[in-house]
Amino acid sequence: MAAAVMSGAGVVMGAQLTKVNYPNNATSRAEMYIYVPDKVVASPPLVVVIHSCQSSASSYFGNSKIPWHQGSDRKGYITLWPSSPNSGTCWDVSSRGSLSHGGGGDSQAIANMVGYAIDKYGVDRDRVYLTGGSSGAMMGNVLAATYPQLFKAASLYSGVPAGCFSKASAEQWGNVVRNMYPGYNGPRPKMQIWHGSADSTLAPANYQETIKQWTNVFGVSQTPTSTVKNYPQANYQTDNYGENVQGIYASGVGHSVPSNLTASEQWFGL
Repeated sequence: MAAAVMSGAGVVMGAQLTKVNYPNNATSRAEMYIYVPDKVVASPPLVVVIHSCQSSASSYFGNSKIPWHQGSDRKGYITLWPSSPNSGTCWDVSSRGSLSHGGGGDSQAIANMVGYAIDKYGVDRDRVYLTGGSSGAMMGNVLAATYPQLFKAASLYSGVPAGCFSKASAEQWGNVVRNMYPGYNGPRPKMQIWHGSADSTLAPANYQETIKQWTNVFGVSQTPTSTVKNYPQANYQTDNYGENVQGIYASGVGHSVPSNLTASEQWFGL
């Protein structure tokens, strides 16, 4: 997982994003990339970082607004970077295959990657986290619904609810999640939802629809239990809906809200 780089001082070891062949029983041909920092903690946590449309694992990894590999270097956790096989590189967040547990779509391919990473790299299966922006956030909501047992928490930027574009009641949205994995009654990842008020790509209304969805799944009120203004930065407002759902609304920010490594890591407990 480390590449030797020649320098005037000799050979320096440096971690690189690396493509991995993983056992994939899905119909989706999504590719898996992994970043293992030079110094890895024992039983490392894993953060799954899912790219947006017109992107890829490698380009998202190199995006200065996506600082997850820097966090990995500082704190010793591993990051997994799926890469979409689809035209335009958007993730499939609408087919029955991807919106069903074990349905064979992109969501199952990513779940396969997570399972392989846990086994191959000694990942702590109780410390697997999920983040992404735009189409990656949309897929993040889908994964939280279809494979909830894999993830401890999610921090998703500028997406839409699991089930895509529409308006519905909180109960209807909750049923969308529950129907993606019928009969599941185990733990679910706690959800941190980010959106910008000036988003002209995925309308800000998607923010409230997503809050409605996950508050219903967790059986809590849509009225915040606490609100913090100008946090985690100026013109952002953080609303807490109990311990498992947090919404962060960024006034004046368009698509997509830049990743806030500090706030997302804090939500994950990293």
